Amino acid sequence: MGRLKKILIPSLGLVLAFWFYSARDTFKPEMLRGKRVIVTGASTGIGEQMAYHLARMGSHVLLTARTEARLQNVVRRCLELGAASARFVSGTMEDTAFAQHVVREAQAVLGGLDMLILNHVGASYFGFFDGDVEHVRKLLEINFLSYVAMTTSALPMLKESEGSIVVVSSMAGKIAGPFTAPYSATKFALDGFFSSLRQELIIDKVNVSITLCILGYINTESAVRAVSHVIPQTPAPKEECALEIIRAGALRRRELHYPSPAVGSMLLLRSLAPELLDSLLLSSYRLENVRRT
Repeated sequence: MGRLKKILIPSLGLVLAFWFYSARDTFKPEMLRGKRVIVTGASTGIGEQMAYHLARMGSHVLLTARTEARLQNVVRRCLELGAASARFVSGTMEDTAFAQHVVREAQAVLGGLDMLILNHVGASYFGFFDGDVEHVRKLLEINFLSYVAMTTSALPMLKESEGSIVVVSSMAGKIAGPFTAPYSATKFALDGFFSSLRQELIIDKVNVSITLCILGYINTESAVRAVSHVIPQTPAPKEECALEIIRAGALRRRELHYPSPAVGSMLLLRSLAPELLDSLLLSSYRLENVRRT
C-alpha cells in the first residue's frame, strides 16, 4: 500500500495539474485593476491574503468578517499596498440579513460589483460526530445559506458587470472522509447549489461565471490548530492558495483544485477506486489522536 501510494498519487497529480493549469499563464494582474470585489472571511487566513493580493493589483475591495479590529488592520494594509479603495463591514454570517446588507453596501460605496469571493466559514470540530443537530444547523446557516443569500443579492450587479462568483470550498465537499461530518455536509451543499446555478446561468445566457475552489490542507492558523495533531502532511501556503483562487476567478474557471497534485489525485481516485481511496484516507490520519466526542 505504501509503495502504491508513493507512485500512484504523484502520477495522478501530474495529469490533473496539467489539465487544470494549462491556461494559467494567460492570467495578468491587470485583469483585477479597478475591479470591485467583495471578500468575505477577510480578517485572517486565506481571505486576508486574497485582500492583499487584490490590493497589489489595484482593486476596490470591500472586506467582511466578524472581528472589526482585525478588519481595520487589513484595510489599512490594503491601502498601503495600493488598493484603489478598501473598506470593511463587520458582522456575523449567522444572520442572512447581514449577508444581504454587505451586498447593499457594495452597491452604495462601490457603485456595483465585479467579483464576489465567498470565503467565510463557521467554527467546527475535527472528530467523531457528537449528534449535535443544532451545530449542524448553525454551520449550514454560516457555510451555506449565507453564501446563497449573498449570491442572490449580488446577482443583479454581477449580471450588469458580467462578473464572477468565487466559492471557496474544500476537498471535504467532494470526498466524504471521517471526522468532519457537519463541515463536510455544508461543503457538499455548496457544490450542489452552485454547480446547478452555473448550469441555469448558462441556459439563460447570463455571462456570470462561477468558480468552485476545492482546497486541501492549507496552513491557516485555524486549520493547523484543528488537524495538525492528526494529519502529518505539510500544509500548503495560504499566500499561494489565495493567489490561485483569484487567478481562477479572473480566468472564469469552473473549478480550482489546490494544491493540485494532492486534491486532483484524490478526486480521480474517488471515481476510479473508491475503496482504495477510503484506505488511503484512513492510513493518512494519526487515528489515535482523534478525539471521540
